[in-house]
Amino acid sequence: MSNPTLSTMPWWRQLDRYQWFVFVVASLAWLFDCLDQQLFLIARNDAITSLMPPGTGQTDIKLYGGYATSIFVIGWATGGLIFGSLGDQIGRARTLTISVLMYSVCTGLSALSTGWIDFAMFRFLTGLGVGGVFGLAVALVADTVPPSARTAALGTLQALSAVGNVTAAIIGIVIGKMVVAGNISPENSWKVIFLVGSIPALLCVFIQMRLKEPEKWVAARQAGKATGVRFGSYASMLSDPRWRKHSLFGMMLCVAGVIGLWGIGFFSPELVGDVIGNSLRQAGTSESEIAGARSYWISVNMIVQNLGSFSGMLFFTWLTQKIGRRPAFVIGYLAAMLTTIAYFQTFNGVNDIWKSGLMGFCQLGLFALFAIYLPELFPTRLRSTGTSFCYNVGRFLAASGPVTLGYLQWFLVPKDAVADQRIDALRDAASYMSVIFLLGILAVAFLPETKDQPLPEDV
Repeated sequence: MSNPTLSTMPWWRQLDRYQWFVFVVASLAWLFDCLDQQLFLIARNDAITSLMPPGTGQTDIKLYGGYATSIFVIGWATGGLIFGSLGDQIGRARTLTISVLMYSVCTGLSALSTGWIDFAMFRFLTGLGVGGVFGLAVALVADTVPPSARTAALGTLQALSAVGNVTAAIIGIVIGKMVVAGNISPENSWKVIFLVGSIPALLCVFIQMRLKEPEKWVAARQAGKATGVRFGSYASMLSDPRWRKHSLFGMMLCVAGVIGLWGIGFFSPELVGDVIGNSLRQAGTSESEIAGARSYWISVNMIVQNLGSFSGMLFFTWLTQKIGRRPAFVIGYLAAMLTTIAYFQTFNGVNDIWKSGLMGFCQLGLFALFAIYLPELFPTRLRSTGTSFCYNVGRFLAASGPVTLGYLQWFLVPKDAVADQRIDALRDAASYMSVIFLLGILAVAFLPETKDQPLPEDV
């Protein structure tokens, strides 16, 4: 029986010891998941440069970087579908452990790549594991913590992902300094990044073995066996008009945010690296020093971007509690579009690094809303399935974002382009693509307001 006095307490005081354990473990799983994603962004350009044939041009390297990102995102989407359904069928805790083990091992294996093909294969397998974590983690927390603490707990879980992103940036800075000092060759720096990144998630697996399945899910699963109701079934979800509507428009909602982040926002390292690298090259700096400086400033940019993201996710968690889920989404998508265009059009050097924090505040602030809102759209038997469907199926469409950005740059760059022209092409391509955020505003118009409502069930 729920305690009516809980709702008057701060959310973190409403959790008992085991609920805290669940929250911490779920948050760590997602934190290390995001660390893996960010390490890929830091290492992507150097990895592709190292693995492509000698003499490959920068435009082709960016294009293949887009391919690698799209393959990773496709793996993410596929893993989200598989593990999301398994989470409702066999349990959130067990499936979460499998997902984390997969992405940690395959992150390390990425460092052993000898060519672009096997690198892309390892990124796909890493994506399978990465894709399962979000839906499982938020369903686990949503089904475990008291209802009055759910919104803040889920928003905080998402905000803590920025800690993983910042940790990845710090790793990038340290390795960049080691490259400058000559302790690591520029050709091998990306391999070290992947090897280091695989360790914390692997250690997390041993902690997760103590997780138990939520009592709510256990009770619903037992009742479902008696009544024959289907758990984790996409056919069952999409055949019911209510859950089908939530699934399809929830997917559209996430497509806008995911393309905006992975197809545009997470290409800020390329802009930062190109702008700073170009300025250093014009000043006569050696290529080895440029490589170290690029790595350093890309990592600093990532730290600033994710400090903004952390603040943004906490802000939007607060905002959605005050004004509701739907108005918060509308404000968030408009802000994300405007700040993304402004960033890519006006970033001109290290003095503009702060602008990435503003973009991160708005772009990743939206993802706190996903963590809060998506579990509120589906019943217990479909909570992991539906959340993963919305968050990950859209990634099949979102996977076109990096490739589209690459082709737009290729289309906008003259054959005899100089560095400044390639930078301008990236600016314009990112700005054109930013209209995708308007799709999120359209989708939310067809979805219900769930503020202060209990989690839905079939009856």
